[in-house]
Amino acid sequence: MADESDDADLKVESFDEGLVLTPLGPWTAQSGDGLQDKIESVDFSPASGRTVAIDMAEIGRLDTIGALLVERLRAAAQEAGASAEFHGLKPQHERLMTALKDRSRREPAPVRRDPWWIRMLGGLGQAVIDIVGDVGRGLGFLGAVVMVVARLSVRPWRFRFTSTVFHLDRVGLGAVPIISLISFLVGAIVAQQSIFQLNKFGATLFVVDLLGILVIRELGVLLTAIMIAGRSGSAYTAEIGSMKMREEIDALKTMGLDPIEILALPRLIALVVALPLLAFISCMAALLGGGLVAWGYGDITPVTFLQRLNDALTVNSFIVGMLKAPFMAGVIGLIACTEGMKVEGSAESLGARTTSSVVKSIFVVIVLDGLFAMFFAGMGI
Repeated sequence: MADESDDADLKVESFDEGLVLTPLGPWTAQSGDGLQDKIESVDFSPASGRTVAIDMAEIGRLDTIGALLVERLRAAAQEAGASAEFHGLKPQHERLMTALKDRSRREPAPVRRDPWWIRMLGGLGQAVIDIVGDVGRGLGFLGAVVMVVARLSVRPWRFRFTSTVFHLDRVGLGAVPIISLISFLVGAIVAQQSIFQLNKFGATLFVVDLLGILVIRELGVLLTAIMIAGRSGSAYTAEIGSMKMREEIDALKTMGLDPIEILALPRLIALVVALPLLAFISCMAALLGGGLVAWGYGDITPVTFLQRLNDALTVNSFIVGMLKAPFMAGVIGLIACTEGMKVEGSAESLGARTTSSVVKSIFVVIVLDGLFAMFFAGMGI
């Protein structure tokens, strides 16, 4: 069967009052590309201020695409300053052209815009619904993890020890340099600013108490948790989300394997083990940075610094700081894995979920730290 695009053509002729354009053959979707090129190649400059006659008598079949091309031909003539006229329109073609013209003239329905306070309440309600949904999914994921742990306690040989060690190396050992550096700098900055203010009251030595209690109880673990949420939490979401996009998680389910046992649990255990250790390293690095600044900026010798630090800190302060770390690690891991499981089949969804994972993790970690602070204050610790 011959290709219709070979028969479709556009004949251009000049006459005294302008141009005659004669569509030939079938103007259909199959011939649309070639006809578009022919329309664009027509020179309408000789017909400017004159008449362009479009002779439809010799056209073959005409579908909606062809009618759009004829209408585009007429519009191009009018843009060149010519008046376009149709001649020889068959009744069925005329009905199609008329319906197309009426539809193009139809004004879109006005968009109804609600008042600003209704939009604000709607956004607030949607945010509440999203938060409730996230909490529900998080609790469901936590329940699934607990079920997996209970199952592994009965069959411990199924525990993926190699995967856990691999993730522990990535989350823990790989994060030591950046966490040590950031904590060292933060400790130095806190010490410098504290000395600058306390020096006005002749209480420079109290910078040791301030720095030690702040770092051990709050700053060390909080700073570590925030950096782990941005570094490891986002990586967990991106990894699981990529597996979801490539349907690898569906493949695991098809093979009878539990994705939570294979993917989530080793990552969660690695986080819970690594975060307290990293928090301890963060505290030591912050105290080191603060001690060096106190020595160089506040004339507090290392011996005096250590003696004052020993008097200011108690075992309870250390326990309070370290006790938060496993809970923060569990929250970061749950949010990261949950957001990864929510990724759909597009790169845009992967990026949005990774960003959401980091934001939610940092927010929840800060809220959790505040709740722990109120709890320990109420307990008198």
